[in-house]
Amino acid sequence: MTTRRGFLAALLAASAAPRLGWAAVGSPAYLAAAQERDGTFALVGLAPDGAETFRVPLPARGHAGAGHPARAEAVAFARRPGAYALVIDCATGAVLSRLTPPEGRQFNGHGVFAEGGAVLVTSEQDQGTSGGVIGLWDVAAGYLRMGEVASHGIGPHDLRLMPDGRTLVVANGGIATDPTDRTKLNLDTMRPNLSYLGLDGSLLDQVELNPELWPLSIRHLAVRADGLVGFAMQWEGEPGAAPPLLGLHRRGAAPLLAPAPLADELAMQGYAGSIAFSGNGAEVAITSPRGGRLHRFSAAGTFFGAVSRADVCGIAARPEGFLASDGLGGLIDVTGDAARPLAATDHAWDNHLVPLDDQAA
Repeated sequence: MTTRRGFLAALLAASAAPRLGWAAVGSPAYLAAAQERDGTFALVGLAPDGAETFRVPLPARGHAGAGHPARAEAVAFARRPGAYALVIDCATGAVLSRLTPPEGRQFNGHGVFAEGGAVLVTSEQDQGTSGGVIGLWDVAAGYLRMGEVASHGIGPHDLRLMPDGRTLVVANGGIATDPTDRTKLNLDTMRPNLSYLGLDGSLLDQVELNPELWPLSIRHLAVRADGLVGFAMQWEGEPGAAPPLLGLHRRGAAPLLAPAPLADELAMQGYAGSIAFSGNGAEVAITSPRGGRLHRFSAAGTFFGAVSRADVCGIAARPEGFLASDGLGGLIDVTGDAARPLAATDHAWDNHLVPLDDQAA
């Protein structure tokens, strides 16, 4: 018969045991949240060819995730506005920690590991003012909150670590929201920005679009190995407009907006849901689940072409092109002008494919 003392000793031993690397769960290349046919939710690991390597349940709809650079450990973020982030042992499915933001805050669906996996960085906002906050969590201490810094904007959504490993780039969407129903409160006074921060919170650089484009909410980010940042945007202005939904930026330069031909831009319905650079860095692509479109561009912003795919949203790099996912369970390879199916699954894939770039066994 297990005693309380024995149970606690076993628990401590388990928590101190070394965690398995990603090889133990099939060496996935991507993480993705999904809804199952029975209405439940899961976090899924995917191999480079789209094959499933693991699946663990989630208590509610997920949005994006963050994979630890060495351990088979992922943080799954709830859809914005989120009240939970779960730290999951992907080998066992065990929930190692359940993170909650401080009172009056919400998670905004994205996070990254920094300092070699020692720190988790989370995108958050104040529920009263929508002021942006970047949360900092001590991984070795069991994901204890160790501090926070300002995002230097309103309504931050995506954030990424730059190639130097010391700088964050943050997509401050510029939208104030009612936390109870996601109502957008300030569409007439939006002011999105792209902010570069040190991990100590210092503002290193910040760029804005021209005022007539402030209704373009900067939402999602991709970072190339040389520091080129791609940003995907969503139009909150007058219906029927067709502004560019892709931007490119390199620190020290002005942002470059990359338009598609008018008919293609209109087909996106003012909404870009995800963004990625190709594996070789030569292309960048954005997706629109509303328009059922994937748009390819050169890394200099030249429009290359479109792929039509119902409810497509998730996108990530493959060696020469992209892996894309849709809400109907499809996974497709897009390389050059060719798009071919890789898998048809039972999962309704959510918005994002999160690459696991720095796996270690």
